[in-house]
Amino acid sequence: MGGPVASLVDLVLPRTCGGCGVPGPVLCRRCAGLLARPREATPRRVPWGMPPTVAAGAYAGPVRPAVVAFKERGRAELAGPLGAALALAVAVHAVLLPGRPVLLVPVPSSRAGLRARGRDHVRELAVAAAAELRAVGVEAAPARLLARSGRVRDSAGLSVAQRRANLAGTFAARTAAVPPRAVLVVVDDVVTSGATLTAAAGVLARARPDGGTPVLAAVVAATPRPVHRVGAGTLPGRCRDAASGARPDRLSGPRDSD
Repeated sequence: MGGPVASLVDLVLPRTCGGCGVPGPVLCRRCAGLLARPREATPRRVPWGMPPTVAAGAYAGPVRPAVVAFKERGRAELAGPLGAALALAVAVHAVLLPGRPVLLVPVPSSRAGLRARGRDHVRELAVAAAAELRAVGVEAAPARLLARSGRVRDSAGLSVAQRRANLAGTFAARTAAVPPRAVLVVVDDVVTSGATLTAAAGVLARARPDGGTPVLAAVVAATPRPVHRVGAGTLPGRCRDAASGARPDRLSGPRDSD
């Protein structure tokens, strides 16, 4: 939608930033900048088997209301800027594994979540991110390789071990042809404990046990944790800041999402 119709809509329903609420773009330049800092996302207690995960920024400050507005308050127009942030996180993996096709595998929403929201918000992010990556020459596409196969209870207040047990058997792999050199990147909006990404990546890895298809993960944001300083030349994990090559900040947290 554009031209006179868009101008009329803006007059009746003025646009505001989903993060800070100021009039203007759906995500202002300042708030978007907070999602242009890709880094390794590491929970406080890393679940065994968690895939290497990159977050575009921290789930804090105005980033948090922007994600909540997109996910829970019907602001589907935020799929564009949040998808661009997710693409930046995925691009870190693409840089480390150049020349390989990238499949973005959205974590599937529960049936209750789909009914409540009327849409699959993570799939929207995957579609937007893949388009952004293709625009800069990365061979990328969304791929619905996971399905929900069970029901889970609310994870609020659960320990990491309890969250993993709660998610056991929740995901199933869909039958689909995957290019032999493709990189599978599980994508979600927010990571905290890492239980969801671990469960999803484990299902994909078991479905392709030959080891030829790496399974990684990327998210829009992760709840921040204190940075542990390391000596010169030491890099924790496998992920680096794609833009500067600086040591990534660690991100995680026990609230709001898995």
